[in-house]
Amino acid sequence: MMKKSLPRLLIAALLVLVLCAGCAQTPAATSPAATTAGASASVSTGKTIDPNKTEIVIGAVRSQTGVYALFDQTAFGPCYRMWVDEINKAGGIMVKEYGKQMKIKLIVYDDTSDMGTMTQLYQKLILEDKVDFLLPPVSTAFLNAAVPIAAQYGYVMIGAEGGSATLKASIAKYPNFFSVLNYSETQIPAQVEIFKENNVKSVYIVFVQDTHGIEYSGAAVPAFAAAGIEVKAVKSVPPDIADMTPIINDAKASGADAFIMYTYPGQTYPAIAIAKSVNYNPKVFLVGPGGSFDSIKLACGGDTGVEGIMFEGAWNTKSSPEAKAFAEKIQAFNKDDTNFGMDWWGHLAYYTGLQVLQQAIEKTGTLDNKTIIDYIQKNHFTTVMGDTFFVDNELDPSCYKGQVGQWQKGYPEVIDVGKNRTAAPEYPKPDWAPAA
Repeated sequence: MMKKSLPRLLIAALLVLVLCAGCAQTPAATSPAATTAGASASVSTGKTIDPNKTEIVIGAVRSQTGVYALFDQTAFGPCYRMWVDEINKAGGIMVKEYGKQMKIKLIVYDDTSDMGTMTQLYQKLILEDKVDFLLPPVSTAFLNAAVPIAAQYGYVMIGAEGGSATLKASIAKYPNFFSVLNYSETQIPAQVEIFKENNVKSVYIVFVQDTHGIEYSGAAVPAFAAAGIEVKAVKSVPPDIADMTPIINDAKASGADAFIMYTYPGQTYPAIAIAKSVNYNPKVFLVGPGGSFDSIKLACGGDTGVEGIMFEGAWNTKSSPEAKAFAEKIQAFNKDDTNFGMDWWGHLAYYTGLQVLQQAIEKTGTLDNKTIIDYIQKNHFTTVMGDTFFVDNELDPSCYKGQVGQWQKGYPEVIDVGKNRTAAPEYPKPDWAPAA
C-alpha cells in the first residue's frame, strides 16, 4: 500500500466535500471465514464451469486520487484490502461448484474522484476484465450511478461509503443492491432522543449544499420541531466555502443550546478552529461525516481538542467482543500506514458487507450473482456486527451498535439512549481546551 505523509492526510481531509454525497493496488487483508445461520444452499446455476479457473476476480472503481481520496485511504479501503489479504493467506474461499478453495484477484481502478470516469471503468471491469463480483465506489452519489450499471449486467453490489433516502429509493428499483451504512432515517431520531433526555431547548443547523446535507437537515428540522425543540436557524453553505466565521458568529449570537453541522471535513474542521478562536462553546457541538474519523483529532488539537464533540454513526471496542477484536485486527494490519485512522461509523458496517459476500459464496457454493443476491435477501449471517440480516435489502437497524457518538477523553463513546450506550453524554459539552 502506498504511504503518504501525515500532512497530506490533513490536506486531503480538508478537501473532502462529499462522503455519502488508475492502478490496481496491492490487496490488503480479509476477514476470516465466519459461519452463517441456516443450511448451505444447493448449487443449481446450470452454467458451464471452467475447471481451469483458479481465482475469484473482484473489481472495484475507487477514488484513490482527487477530493474523495481520503475515504479510500481511511474508510472502506482498509477494510477491503485487509479482507482480500486474509482470505488469500487462508488459501481462499471454498467454492463448491469448482470443488476447491479459490483465492481472490483484486482489480482496483482509480476514478480520480470523477463520476464519468467511474461509470466507464465499471463497464471496463464487466465487459473487458469479466470480473466475478464488484465492490462499490466512494460516496452516495457515485453509488447511485454505479448500481444501475451493476444491475444491467446482473451483478450484486453491497454498498460502503454511502447511505441515504435516495439510495433507499434505488434499492426498490434495483434488487441487486444492498445498503449497509446507517443514515438519517435512524440517526436523526437518535439525536432527538439524546437532546430530549438532556433537555436541549434549541438548535442551530448548518448543512452543506449536497445530497447528505440537504437530506439530513430536511429530516432534522421537522423532527426537532415535533419534539418541542426550537430551530433557531437553518443555514446552508457551499462545499467550497472559504470562511465559516460569519456562520459561527451568527450561531453564537443565537444562543442555541446545540450547534449542528451536517457537513464534511472541509467545512467542519475549520469551523471547529474558528469556534475555539471566538470562544463559541455551545452545550452541544454535533458534526457529520469525518467526525467519526480519528483524523479529526489530528486536525483539531488532539484528544483534548475534540472533547465533547458529537458525531454521526457510532461503535467502539466496548460494543461487543467481535467489535473489539475487529478494531484490534484492522489497527494492527494498518499500523505502518500513516494515512490510516479508525472510522467509528463505517468500518464495522463495511467489513460486515464483505463478510456477507464471503459467506454467501461459501453457503451457496457458487459464483453466480443471481444466486448470491437471492441468498443474501433471505438469510442471516454471523459477522463482526453479530447476527446480521437485511430487510428490503437494507441492513436491519437492530444490527447497528450505535447511531450517535461523542469524543470523551479521546475515545469514541456511543451515547444513544438505550442498550447500545457505552457512556452517558457529556452535557453540556466541556469548555474548549486551551490552545497548546
